[in-house]
Amino acid sequence: MSTRRWAWVHKWSSLVCTLFMLLLCLTGLPLIFHEEIEHLSGTVQAPAMPPGTPAADLDRVAKAALERRPGEVIRYMFWEQDEHPDITYVSMASSIDAPPEENNAVLVDSRTARVLDEPKTNEGFMYVMLKLHTDMFAGLPGTLFLGFMGLLMVVAIVSGVVVYYPFMRRLKFGALRTGRSARIKWLDWHNLAGIVTVVWLGVVGLTGTINTLNRIVLGLWQMDQMAEMTAPFKHLPPVTKPAQLEQSFRAAREAVPDMTVRLVAFPGTMFSSPHHYTFFLRGNTPLTSRLLKPALVDASTGTLTDSRDMPWYVKTLFLSQRLHFGDYGGLPLKILWALLDLVAIVVLGSGLYLWLRKPKPVADTASARTGRAPAPGTGHRDVEEVPR
Repeated sequence: MSTRRWAWVHKWSSLVCTLFMLLLCLTGLPLIFHEEIEHLSGTVQAPAMPPGTPAADLDRVAKAALERRPGEVIRYMFWEQDEHPDITYVSMASSIDAPPEENNAVLVDSRTARVLDEPKTNEGFMYVMLKLHTDMFAGLPGTLFLGFMGLLMVVAIVSGVVVYYPFMRRLKFGALRTGRSARIKWLDWHNLAGIVTVVWLGVVGLTGTINTLNRIVLGLWQMDQMAEMTAPFKHLPPVTKPAQLEQSFRAAREAVPDMTVRLVAFPGTMFSSPHHYTFFLRGNTPLTSRLLKPALVDASTGTLTDSRDMPWYVKTLFLSQRLHFGDYGGLPLKILWALLDLVAIVVLGSGLYLWLRKPKPVADTASARTGRAPAPGTGHRDVEEVPR
């Protein structure tokens, strides 16, 4: 494909996605530091206790949450070992099959089974940032639309590198023509910032696109591996009196002793079956901490029925989340991610400025002065963009 066609691809793929990519970069910036922002905003913390204080029986934790919100049911419990290792997050709703948006959170101290807080899950600054970043308050259609915009950004990056290559042969790498017009200066900054962050932008754009397929990928897993694991129970009546949660929890941990329970889905929820507790366990290294392994425990007996590694397509999703969020290297990596995010904003903003301030073609200007039509093939080149 000719450079002219690559330039056309770069121009229109960039123009279509730029405003949405700016939205994602701006909303992604506070999300990088969500832990620090939540801490400063007064998010509840578990009280200090001597190291090694044992965890409370999970049945006591569940009982405390049910007593705080009588008439509701528990759908999920999960733990954030890196951020709040001593807090159990209990997700409740009016019924097991209530819409996913109905999420009443109860925070329970994992060691004392004492309720710490009932935070609102659908309001506040960070909630707005997260919704704008993930689906623009438009649900699955909004998520998939943003995924398509991310894919367009990857196309814009690839085509931008192809278009920039001829300029590199005529100018020194990173050259800034400070003596030229304001537009030329912005063009040089746009090219420099873009080529410096090309790998990061490509990785974040591609992994962000993969992340938007989250519901589709997990739905495929449910119809595939999950259906196979629960097939022997398909024709049995749903469990109405689940076995002790603590007993089931221990069965899952004994089955996979080198992993840590991250989440438990109760019987009848989206990520379980009417007959099982599904425990999702994670690894203990920076890489494997995002890879989950399901362990299904019969809710009527508290015994393990199956546990398997996730299929490749789910692992790809989990690893893309790790790469996209940049939350596996502590504060230094977060700062690096934020700096690169700011550079991306410069790339997007300067690209929009260059399009809005594009000069008239040289031939059109000349024809306006002479009154003659431009020669064929001369009306599309910007003289300012030719490196000198």
